[in-house]
Amino acid sequence: MSLSKNASSDGKTLTIQIRGKFDFNLVQSFRQAYAEVGEQTEKVVIDLRETDYMDSSALGMLLNMKKTLGDSIGSIHISNCRPQLKKILQISRFDKKFDID
Repeated sequence: MSLSKNASSDGKTLTIQIRGKFDFNLVQSFRQAYAEVGEQTEKVVIDLRETDYMDSSALGMLLNMKKTLGDSIGSIHISNCRPQLKKILQISRFDKKFDID
């Protein structure tokens, strides 16, 4: 289980990639990953390509990120979801709050 972040060369997109389990153990590192979002950042991408599990604390972390960043970010995308994760997000109605692909 690990987390990495990358900013695009122009600084407009921040990508946070989660590998393995997205659960309570990542609370601090997830919060730190978006804590220093700059004014030039327009989009945050949460890449779940290598995520095989998420629990309710992960959903809470996503909501806290959206609340913290507020209107300073144009959009938050949750991308590369495996079918079982996408289903969790849809059942939780996260597709109404985030762009999911």
